[in-house]
Amino acid sequence: MELNLRRPIAFIDLETTGISVSTDRIVELSVLKISPGGREEWMTTLINPEMPVPPKSTAIHGITDEDVAGAPTFREVAAKLAMFLEGCDLAGYNAIKFDIPLLAEEFLRINMDFNFRKHKYVDVQVIFHKKEQRTLSAAYQFYCNRSLENAHSSKADTGAAYEILKAQLDRYEDLENEVDKLAEFSSFNNLADFAGRIIYDENGTEVFNFGKHKGKSVESVLNEEPSYFSWIMNGDFPLYTKKVLTEIKLRAFGRNRK
Repeated sequence: MELNLRRPIAFIDLETTGISVSTDRIVELSVLKISPGGREEWMTTLINPEMPVPPKSTAIHGITDEDVAGAPTFREVAAKLAMFLEGCDLAGYNAIKFDIPLLAEEFLRINMDFNFRKHKYVDVQVIFHKKEQRTLSAAYQFYCNRSLENAHSSKADTGAAYEILKAQLDRYEDLENEVDKLAEFSSFNNLADFAGRIIYDENGTEVFNFGKHKGKSVESVLNEEPSYFSWIMNGDFPLYTKKVLTEIKLRAFGRNRK
């Protein structure tokens, strides 16, 4: 089943130096943009992570320090990537918990303000796990009846995620062919940040989702314990979490001044 699109959707897959959203970097990026009507456009490139690629990561995706030595840095491709993603919803396999948060970190690291809140997110892995509980290669075999060649190549994985989503729409009659509905089905929580450290409660209020203040309003915690803000800002938290926390603090400060 072809996707029912009101605006383009971009399937994203990253190969990286590791699995830490906060500290690891992109070594390969692929984006498959599908426009209403089915037109496909690709952007795929190696990225120089400006740090060594650990052997254990190379063992997974096959990308070495030598492969990326002459590749552009993220800073050098960021403007082109941002333009390519403009006006798109975003999708992928495990994208909500890894690829999109790590991409957000890369943009923040170079002080480029790419507004991720303007996009809906569809995660093929979440749909798969809610329906079948498998891995990407198994998902491709299960839904598309084909073996995934070159798994852990970002381009192969990106294309597979697109094909799987279309097959999922064919298989599940209760899965609505609307990006808004797919994004709602893909969500784990009503996240305020990608890492799930801050979420929205049933009233739409940002609350902490970890630690000693779990379940408490972010604004009330920052008001009652100002040092908590500094602890997070100086800690090993994703840059996007710190960005969201700062926005909440500034919003509260502006409200209190009126």
